[in-house]
Amino acid sequence: MKITVIGVGYVGLVSSVGLAEMGNDVTCLLRDRNRLKRLQAGDPIIYEPGLAELLRRNLKEGRVGFTVNKERAIRSAELIVIAVGTPQGDDGRADLSAIWQVAKDIGRLLRRRTVIVTKSTVPVGTADGLKRMIRRAMGKRKVAFDVVSNPEFLREGAAVKDFLNPDRVIVGVDNTKTGAVMTELYRSITRAERPVFVTDLRSAELIKYASNCFLATKISFMNEIANFCERVGADVTEVAKGMGFDERIGSRFLHAGLGYGGSCFPKDVSALVHLGRDRDFPFTILEAVSGVNRAQRERVLEKLRQFVPDLKGKTVAVWGLSFKPRTDDVREAPSLDIIGEILEAGGSVRAFDPVAMAQAKAALPRTPRLRYAKDPYDALPGADALLLVTEWDEFRQPDFKRVKKLLKSPVVIDGRNIYNPKQLRKLGFRYASIGRP
Repeated sequence: MKITVIGVGYVGLVSSVGLAEMGNDVTCLLRDRNRLKRLQAGDPIIYEPGLAELLRRNLKEGRVGFTVNKERAIRSAELIVIAVGTPQGDDGRADLSAIWQVAKDIGRLLRRRTVIVTKSTVPVGTADGLKRMIRRAMGKRKVAFDVVSNPEFLREGAAVKDFLNPDRVIVGVDNTKTGAVMTELYRSITRAERPVFVTDLRSAELIKYASNCFLATKISFMNEIANFCERVGADVTEVAKGMGFDERIGSRFLHAGLGYGGSCFPKDVSALVHLGRDRDFPFTILEAVSGVNRAQRERVLEKLRQFVPDLKGKTVAVWGLSFKPRTDDVREAPSLDIIGEILEAGGSVRAFDPVAMAQAKAALPRTPRLRYAKDPYDALPGADALLLVTEWDEFRQPDFKRVKKLLKSPVVIDGRNIYNPKQLRKLGFRYASIGRP
């Protein structure tokens, strides 16, 4: 199938090379000519395991290409995938300005019947608005088209695997013929236990929000339990294990820590809360989920202050800047808030992350009190405490004797519960984690 993907951000690029890997002829439409050159040279721009290899293979085979020519990209396609960003706006709602601009471009340039697929995360009812906008942009011309809601469920750090081995593919349509087209598109990567689930447009749009918001709820719930564990002397890791044996609950997303971040959970929770308000339906649970998540970052700073009461003039080593391992994404990352608070209190930070340093530098203030280390141990000399923020594998088993020797004070604040409290205390560290005695 001849497919055009509009937008080459995280979702667009992974979807493009994934669709090409499935044997389709994929054209990616973007605006930035600098990015165009890098992508044509096989540079995926973003860090995602396996993506560079997949991109280069499909470039070599001629199954994926990149262009800034809207007319050629839109008119040549049998199927158009919209994968532009829908970031959180200043009012907390999803900003759909990029979606509406794409709709105008499609309406102006479309010349033959085309299936138009929305992969961007959009509020309920956006597909209907997309139809209206496209028809309006067509003017007097009457070109048939179908709109599909096909939300993505890609986990950063495992997106290539998730695209080619999905646990489900959600397709929202308003006619059975288009549903059959989408089922055939994904036939090679779906199985009986990993189906294409065809539903109506609005339900498909809501499935994406409901899924992410439920996972965010599990995270915030466990952080509340972790904070209560500290009051009663229980161990949240043991509580989570015991809960996870229940098949109705499952063990995933029960890990207490610094809360969720990234490009999806924060904005999707906010978007659904505001969508509810717009329909006079308060999402009480989700408002609490968001509040717990914000407060959890302050909890870690409270633990730091137990060992370093006055941060002014003190230095904190920070391991991990991305919001999770295996990605360079720092959007809504706990590290940004935590480092910002330390700097605001007059402290200094030496930070290290395996892949997210450049992104963090762009997001954090430029000050002599914030320096970036060349490796984990380079962040430690003379620091008054070590704060573990992101659970990268290379941080899991450091040389603790070396860590203790380099630190000015043997203080470790473990924001992800990856270290053994008894081991660290035996080695002479003053140690704190989340929800463990």
